[in-house]
Amino acid sequence: MHLLDTITITFAGLMVGNELALSAFVNPAVWHLESGPQAQGLSILARSLGRVMPVWYGLCLALLTLESFLHRHQAALVPLLTATLIWAGVIVFSIGMLVPINDRIASLNKAAPTHNWKDDHKKWDSLHRVRIVLLTVALLALTYALVA
Repeated sequence: MHLLDTITITFAGLMVGNELALSAFVNPAVWHLESGPQAQGLSILARSLGRVMPVWYGLCLALLTLESFLHRHQAALVPLLTATLIWAGVIVFSIGMLVPINDRIASLNKAAPTHNWKDDHKKWDSLHRVRIVLLTVALLALTYALVA
């Protein structure tokens, strides 16, 4: 059980860290590029992360669900269910709000990007920060449940 707890916290923590690094370091660095390289870099990032992140999010949700099931008769159940529901909500939020923007950015024509692509990136970045806050709360609830 401790191995599963460690794996779950590690996978969720790496996810939150990845999302935070993207917002705190990668996006601000990309904003300093000229428009052409900026569009190209964002398109590459959007495509590669768009392939990996759904699997990672799904794996974390599966681990959280399994932890909730295994701890269903313990005091840890409430924070685990809280973390699981937040994580599921973040997935729905991402699919409804962030994925459509990400798909537009991923399909940018680097030679002639659409006129509003920077607005899309700003909107995505703002919504992404909301996602980071929610994921951080879920990670804190998860860690509290499994460590306390």
